[in-house]
Amino acid sequence: MVATKYDLQTWVEEALRALGGSGTVVEVAREIWLRHERDLRESGDLFFTWQYDMRWAAQALRDTGRAKRASGGRRGLWELAE
Repeated sequence: MVATKYDLQTWVEEALRALGGSGTVVEVAREIWLRHERDLRESGDLFFTWQYDMRWAAQALRDTGRAKRASGGRRGLWELAE
């Protein structure tokens, strides 16, 4: 199965869990790459857009309440809602 941008929602959530529930954009991207490099390389156009698409995925997690909304705290920190 070829990965799609919708898989990134799961991957962002998975990366944040691996990081203890929160992480910077760079930390999340690194975790996704370490876990899914092969999937990304085999994903066609997603290989060229995945870092943009992971931001979309993070916003989708916020919209569904699975991640916290950005607050006045540390800029660029993504956090799970749990």
